[in-house]
Amino acid sequence: MPSLDHAELRPAYPVRTERLLLRPLTEADVDDMLVYRSRPDVCRYVPFAPMDRQVLLDRLAGPWARTALTGEDQSLTLGVELAATGQLVGDVILFWHSALHRGGEVGYLLDPRFTGHGYATEAAAAMLRLGFEELGLHRIIARLDERNEASAAVARRLGMRLEARLVLNELFKGEWSTELDFAMLADEWRQRG
Repeated sequence: MPSLDHAELRPAYPVRTERLLLRPLTEADVDDMLVYRSRPDVCRYVPFAPMDRQVLLDRLAGPWARTALTGEDQSLTLGVELAATGQLVGDVILFWHSALHRGGEVGYLLDPRFTGHGYATEAAAAMLRLGFEELGLHRIIARLDERNEASAAVARRLGMRLEARLVLNELFKGEWSTELDFAMLADEWRQRG
């Protein structure tokens, strides 16, 4: 079985979908990101606290500055921009967890002002495409808190299957959380309609 020992992902930017442009984030995005990443309700079920301007600037200069995946244990965070207006409406992430097992993970976060239009599903599908078709991953997962029904709905719309429900498995932000694990295989990606 082939491994990803020498694989890398260097997307041509912007990554275009029907209505969106996925692109590297810059310091110019800090105000738009602050609108949604500073909100307690948006951060309730994700593994970070509401962010202030300095935290965002630090991330934009650090881990979010990456524009390619060149090895396992790296992640690629891209801004989700409306092609028609240039408005940043959220961000998506692709983790490369293992070269040997060809495994990754996808995540998505949207400004609540722009939910309900299918943007999260469209952007996450583009990240799945990058992971499967350009990086050569075999399996991509999405892990989320069971109470995050909107995120679970996105995973289902993507065609990911629910593989596990880990009951009260993690102490998360001061309370026990039940984790849902969704997954998709490369063969399933290729067969989807």
